Amino acid sequence: MPRLSDKAVYMPASPIRKLVPFAETAKKQGKTVIHLNIGQPDIETPEVAREAIKNAAIQVLAYSHSAGFESYRKGLAAYYVKNGINVTFEDILVTTGGSEALIFGFMSCLNPGDEIIIPEPFYANYNGFAVTAGVKIVPVTANISDGFALPPVEEFEKKITSKTKAILICNPGNPTGYLYSKEELEKLSGIVKKHDLFLFADEVYREFCYDGAQPFSVMNLEGLSENAILIDSVSKRYSMCGARIGALISKNKEVIQSALKFAQARLSPPTYAQVASEAALATPQNYFDQVVEEYVQRRDIMVDGLNAIPGVRCPKPRGAFYCVAEFPVDDTEKFCQWLLESFDYQGKTVMMAPLSGFYSTPGLGKQEARIAYVLEQGLLKDAVKCLEEALKVYPGTRR
Repeated sequence: MPRLSDKAVYMPASPIRKLVPFAETAKKQGKTVIHLNIGQPDIETPEVAREAIKNAAIQVLAYSHSAGFESYRKGLAAYYVKNGINVTFEDILVTTGGSEALIFGFMSCLNPGDEIIIPEPFYANYNGFAVTAGVKIVPVTANISDGFALPPVEEFEKKITSKTKAILICNPGNPTGYLYSKEELEKLSGIVKKHDLFLFADEVYREFCYDGAQPFSVMNLEGLSENAILIDSVSKRYSMCGARIGALISKNKEVIQSALKFAQARLSPPTYAQVASEAALATPQNYFDQVVEEYVQRRDIMVDGLNAIPGVRCPKPRGAFYCVAEFPVDDTEKFCQWLLESFDYQGKTVMMAPLSGFYSTPGLGKQEARIAYVLEQGLLKDAVKCLEEALKVYPGTRR
């Protein structure tokens, strides 16, 4: 039998989705599974985007420009300028999701075997993107005790070698919901300048900041115009996960020109999805105001509810729509599977994402899980109650 490639062997399975078979079995047994495992919002996609697809008078579904429709890129540039990020449409490459933007960025800026430093826990699919590009992730560990704040810059310095080419952050963060301050980003900027690195910033959750907090983009860090690469997506902003439209943004012309060659090799991003995404730029501000208000209420139900359960610790995030909870259990991999296989409370159970898959360092996250508070408030209250009751009877609960 022919041997598979090393990349095929090392490509990790998604820790977010690997419990799906157990969830499917639980549903067949008549249980209601409350999905807190995946960041799929139940918020309605803006009407302007849905109407644009419905009314698109497209006679031939043709390729777009490999960089994306110029009209869409100009609209995106206006959106960024409105948000204090001064870019032009020529600084923007439209991609098939933020995932492709990161892969193009990695392949444009790093050689196989090069290293990229990422604060952990991090979005688990970064592992897959790194394998795709042949890049090695070097983690710097953040801690739940300070809400997963940026680790000290000295910890980054310790990890830098001759192979280090970049740092990647997610801000606001997935899975932690932590929002890096301008001061934290400026400290990171100092390391990037000192070692002449690229700084990738996944800012797809920019619209979701709470308690008066304001996001600060790496594109606005002084002196980093050639180093900063912004990754963005319509998936969460407009609740359009299935559109698969993202963007790679940089004022470094060589990065954009190089990424465009990868984009040309895949021909073009999807046409109808670009039509919807361009229309979504006209989404009224009150849509976001209502969505943020709803997420604050959902966050408070989930986080306050979890912290009221004996032995559970859950920092309150200031961004995105995830939180990380630490449970008094032997292993959240086992706990999350047990919830689906062996537990229900009044016919309901909960599906979470064990956090060990969001760490690169083996052995970390064994008592932690990521929770996506993307469901309506009643279901979140039910989920908290399920977890409270589950911990009373789970065989691996630490008393």
